[in-house]
Amino acid sequence: MKNVFFPNFAVASVLELGVDRLRAIGAKALLLDVDCTLKEYQKQEPEPEIIQWLRSLEDSGFRLCLLSNGVGRRISRVATALSLPFVAKACKPFPRGVRKATRLLGVEPNETALVGDQIFADILAGNLAGATTILVKPIKPEQERWFTRIKRPPESIVVKSFWKKCPDGGWSGISQN
Repeated sequence: MKNVFFPNFAVASVLELGVDRLRAIGAKALLLDVDCTLKEYQKQEPEPEIIQWLRSLEDSGFRLCLLSNGVGRRISRVATALSLPFVAKACKPFPRGVRKATRLLGVEPNETALVGDQIFADILAGNLAGATTILVKPIKPEQERWFTRIKRPPESIVVKSFWKKCPDGGWSGISQN
């Protein structure tokens, strides 16, 4: 039985998730955490290379949706700037927000990859909903609010255990493009 705290895959940055690699894992859609996954917590939008990556995924036919525990107004501004649909107040780690986002995109959870930086929110929610989960290294986690930062030490134990079991980030046999 799979450990619900382990991601299916892990990468240092979303930029490592190329079209071929995502197709190889069967993803048709991506649910993307916002803060510390796509952008720094204190910035209004992602860096240009992240925006370019998002556009290349859209151009390749992937359906994208932002999925955040953040409040609607703040996440709405990011979503509007990126021209992407979103689900705010997703209540991760509960799977409700993931299911809402997959319905919004018209895909099944098993056709979806949830990409996020937190084990006890993103990865757990995606695993409980039946999505493929991809953990990314957080972008400047020191900027996060205190209630997120306090989860980082126990998450690091899970992350170390995952890397010990899967030194290749789970990508063995999967296209690296």
